[in-house]
Amino acid sequence: MKLLYLFKRFIRLLYEKILVGIILQGKKTITLRDMISRDAINVGVDASDWEDAVRKAGELLVKIGAAEPRYIDAMIKTVKEMGPYIVITKGIAFPHGRPDEGAIRPAIVIIKLRKPINFGNPDNDPVKLLIAFTASDDNSHVKAISQLAEVLMNEKNVEALLRANTVDEIYQVFTAALNNINN
Repeated sequence: MKLLYLFKRFIRLLYEKILVGIILQGKKTITLRDMISRDAINVGVDASDWEDAVRKAGELLVKIGAAEPRYIDAMIKTVKEMGPYIVITKGIAFPHGRPDEGAIRPAIVIIKLRKPINFGNPDNDPVKLLIAFTASDDNSHVKAISQLAEVLMNEKNVEALLRANTVDEIYQVFTAALNNINN
């Protein structure tokens, strides 16, 4: 949970710093509620290893029109170069790439694996849920990521997500959690 706390703190500081610039530039900030939809959630996904799991999440990003196919390779490359830091809390990974690596629009997809997979993070493996992410620029998605961190800081939300076995159950966990967030 310490890694998730640091992640949330970093995102909150980044959000506060960037928010003023976004408002002044007249750009829209995107919320987590804007990014989550039932068609962006898959359950019972089979994956042979962490790379296959990230690939499956990336394929869903491509399917919903949020990323080009090359974005999948960018997400995998990020993990290979930087290690399993994307495993942000017990059982949950957050694969992503940079906007210029094939992202088309801001989106989040969620896949629940049929069998947990080790990513190489001794504190938080095995991973059962991947929340993959695209952003079309460096700023507009910061609020959504801050909200995601807040959802995942609540152990009850994490437990409910890891227990969920249907698209509707996962969607309802996020919907209920977002109703309790004040930002």
